[in-house]
Amino acid sequence: MTLLTDLDDVGRDPRRGGWSRHLGDDAESTLREWFTEQAGRRGLQVETDANLNLWAWWGDPEGPDAVATGSHLDSVPGGGAYDGPLGVASALAAVDALRSRGVVPGRPLAVVVFAEEEGGRFGVPCLGSRLLTGSLDPDRARGLRDPDGVTLAEALTSRGLRPEHLGPEPRRIARLGRFVELHVEQGRNLAPRGEPLAVGSTIVAHGRWRLSFTGRADHAGTTRRADRRDPMVPAAATVLAARATMEAHGDDARATVGRLHPVPGGTNVVASRVDLWLDARGPLPQALVDDVTAAARSAADAEGCTVEVRAESVSDEVTLDPGLADTLATITGAGRLATAAGHDAGVLAAHVPAGMLHVRNPSGVSHAPDEHAEDADVAAGVRALADVLEELCR
Repeated sequence: MTLLTDLDDVGRDPRRGGWSRHLGDDAESTLREWFTEQAGRRGLQVETDANLNLWAWWGDPEGPDAVATGSHLDSVPGGGAYDGPLGVASALAAVDALRSRGVVPGRPLAVVVFAEEEGGRFGVPCLGSRLLTGSLDPDRARGLRDPDGVTLAEALTSRGLRPEHLGPEPRRIARLGRFVELHVEQGRNLAPRGEPLAVGSTIVAHGRWRLSFTGRADHAGTTRRADRRDPMVPAAATVLAARATMEAHGDDARATVGRLHPVPGGTNVVASRVDLWLDARGPLPQALVDDVTAAARSAADAEGCTVEVRAESVSDEVTLDPGLADTLATITGAGRLATAAGHDAGVLAAHVPAGMLHVRNPSGVSHAPDEHAEDADVAAGVRALADVLEELCR
């Protein structure tokens, strides 16, 4: 908890509430410096890979069959204090616990901080782990733009980093034997069960789609209804279509519009373009998207506008390694939990046996300032993670 308290003032967002920490901004850079310093205090050898992920090694970084644990330090805009940082702080605390037990790992152990997991600045989630594993094309990544139009390549260059080095690192992946990510629960499943912890089982299929509506800019006061081609109208219809489609597809479906950007954005201006982002999750997310985009196209045609739909990231359902999940359950005594939230563990799972531990969130609120975990549950999570790492590092 002391480690988490260290981060409390970093990236506070006075406008949104909560915390905003994004790749390349001052808050995220401060957090990276904090992690490097904390790892150094513990005698861990820190390196930054080609994709801006931080690795703190206990043992030989070049050794085979390494065990890795960790999470991320960035946030969504106005996010909570636990999503990401809890996993990193718990990993450092687990190293302390192992040392206090006199444990010397029999294989290399790494604490890792993945870059831009939330995609809060450049739009693609799990950016660092996707680049590391080769599931995101580095040329596409370099061209990603933030809301101010700054490309990832430009952002990295301005901080003295080398965007030309982005890309897959198969040798690093090949050295990993196991990856375990501890994360605060996102949703409210453990509280009704009276359980402080759970072992991850699956990650639901999910993705982000960008819909760009194009019309004609005009004067809000002098343009008659018959003369308008207002892209805000089909954009608004799409927001309502997302809710209706989610309800039509059943309890396991999720369709959300959480971001909408009108251009030029003046109060007394009919917009020329509106960009809208759709987050879809569930057993068949593409079916959700197809229904929403059909409604979007119909509304755009009625207003005399056009709409372009582009997938920004798509992840199929992931089953976390069953053997590792069994090991985690045996060591911790915890039950299983499926999640609809994406994680770096889900990206790594296609290449490395990956598992997750979830720490109870009593309110279920996440991606918001009210996100929470009780101190006792956090402590239980650290003890469980230490037990797991001790066993995996034998």
